[in-house]
Amino acid sequence: MNDKLSQVLKKQQQQIEEPEKIEEDIVQLVGFIIGNEEYAIPILNIQEIIKPIDYTRVPQVPDYVLGVFNLRGDVIPLINLRKKFNIEMVNQTEETRYIVLKGENNTAGFVIDRLTEAIRLNRSRISPPPETINTDKGMIYGVGKRDDSMLTILKVEALLKRDF
Repeated sequence: MNDKLSQVLKKQQQQIEEPEKIEEDIVQLVGFIIGNEEYAIPILNIQEIIKPIDYTRVPQVPDYVLGVFNLRGDVIPLINLRKKFNIEMVNQTEETRYIVLKGENNTAGFVIDRLTEAIRLNRSRISPPPETINTDKGMIYGVGKRDDSMLTILKVEALLKRDF
C-alpha cells in the first residue's frame, strides 16, 4: 500500500510541476510592423503603448531621434525605428503608435507603423540570428518561427542603448 501511495503522490507532483516547465519555455512578445516586416519585443519590457503625441525636437542628436516627449512628467526620447533601420519614411497613419520601452537604466519611446498582436512563442521556435547577416550592433535577439511566418525579435537593451 505504501508503494501505491507513493506512486500516486509522485504522479500528482509531476502533474503539478509539468505545467510550470511548459510555461517556462514560453516567451511572451508583442508584435509590430515597421515597413513590410514584423518585429517583436518581450512584453515585460513594455511600459505602455500610446497614440502619437506632440514631441519637442532637440539639437545635435542622430537623425533617427525625433526629439523628446512628456509622459506624465517624465521626459522621454522618441526614436523613429524606420530611420534607425534605414527603411523609407512614410507619413503617420491612424495605426501609428509609440511603444514606450523600459530597460534596466533607460526608457525611450519608439515610433512603429502598427501593432499586430500579443504572441506566445515556445523558446524552441526561436533561432539565433544567422551569422551571415549584419545584426545591427547586436540588436537582433533571434528569429521566431511561426506556422505561417517568421518575425525578428529585437533586444530591448540594444534598442535603448544611447548612441547620442
